Amino acid sequence: MISNRCKYALKALIYIARQDKDKSVLSSEISKDENIPKKFLENILRDLKNAQFLTSKRGARGGYRLNKDPKNVTLIEIIRLMDGPIALLPCVSIMYHQTCDACKAEESCDIRSVFVEVRDATLNIYRKTTLASLARQEKKITFAENS
Repeated sequence: MISNRCKYALKALIYIARQDKDKSVLSSEISKDENIPKKFLENILRDLKNAQFLTSKRGARGGYRLNKDPKNVTLIEIIRLMDGPIALLPCVSIMYHQTCDACKAEESCDIRSVFVEVRDATLNIYRKTTLASLARQEKKITFAENS
């Protein structure tokens, strides 16, 4: 399960990706339109900026813009930044591997192979899902609802 922090980061990034490329978006606008608590959102946006997903500008024409092409930003990057490990068990994590306390040996673990399959399937979906595809999907849903 992803955290609210990760969910809000995704919603904010999708919102920004749906805007004109040259338009900066205020955090207050994202907060209002996406129903995200403003203080919480500002912390998330700061982290996304520090990770170079976003750039920001102060002032009347200020706000946030994507620093990367949305076609090149994958779900896996965002989820790992916001939540860390993706695997359901620490012994199958690629980036954050740890031996499980209860296991004598990973090779003989009865459940590990299933969780490796789950991890691999999840990673494949996350790798092929881009911010651009999520932004397009969101537009389709919004358009369909308004029709």
